[in-house]
Amino acid sequence: MKMSKLSNQTNSQDPQAVNSRVFVGNLNTFQCSKTDVERMFQRYGRLAGISMHKGYAFVQFTNPFDARNACHGEDGRTVLSQTLGE
Repeated sequence: MKMSKLSNQTNSQDPQAVNSRVFVGNLNTFQCSKTDVERMFQRYGRLAGISMHKGYAFVQFTNPFDARNACHGEDGRTVLSQTLGE
């Protein structure tokens, strides 16, 4: 499956964008790539961007409903021996 080129921008202050953003905490960013995060979250809806940081990431969806579903679906999931927190 080919991954799209997503933006690194997830910091818009637009109210729609804020409600469409998911914080992914406790992420092993030494082993987990942006492409891995995209694969994890693309099943919940269309992604607008992903920004990776040391130990966490933000995933920007195009719609808040998809972001909420992603939070419920991924919270507490174990990835690379670490339990995600959102």
